[in-house]
Amino acid sequence: MLLLVEHPPVYTLGQGATLDFLKFDPTTSEFELHRIERGGEVTYHCPGQLVVYPILDLRRYRTDLHWYLRQLEEVVIRVVESYGLKGDRIPNLTGVWIEDRKVAAIGIKVSRWITMHGFALNVCPDLRGFQQIVPCGIADKPVGSLAEFIPDLTIEDVQPKVLKAFAEVFQVTLQTGDPKALLSLMPQ
Repeated sequence: MLLLVEHPPVYTLGQGATLDFLKFDPTTSEFELHRIERGGEVTYHCPGQLVVYPILDLRRYRTDLHWYLRQLEEVVIRVVESYGLKGDRIPNLTGVWIEDRKVAAIGIKVSRWITMHGFALNVCPDLRGFQQIVPCGIADKPVGSLAEFIPDLTIEDVQPKVLKAFAEVFQVTLQTGDPKALLSLMPQ
């Protein structure tokens, strides 16, 4: 299953995340703050950010979390390349950067090799919410969006490219009758 969503403005903390990366008092925050079961530190979700939740059985692929993280990065890199941009990985960090700006964050949980959570691709969000945190605990790299490089880009423009890249990277066929419906993954 593959879920593509946008969230209302919200901050999320990974399971082991520390409050040290918040630049605000959590009791008086403008937006909700939730601790969730994924890995990673604090991040911000909001409209204009495409959040992709793959639900996969990694036993059908590889039972290797590092491999899975790199595959999610590869999906984003292919989407970015489809717009003529170069998406980069940074050694020892997870995510995708364009010109040293982080455009995609990844946070996962796996239980019995079934994946949960996924990645968030900043398409055209209001980035101000990121100023209230140290995103993913990385203080020296700013957050960016695809719209900074491609003005007027929308979530609707990017969704089909994410679906195509995901299908290629994970070698699956995506089946849906309704673009707003859940997508089934069929191994090729």
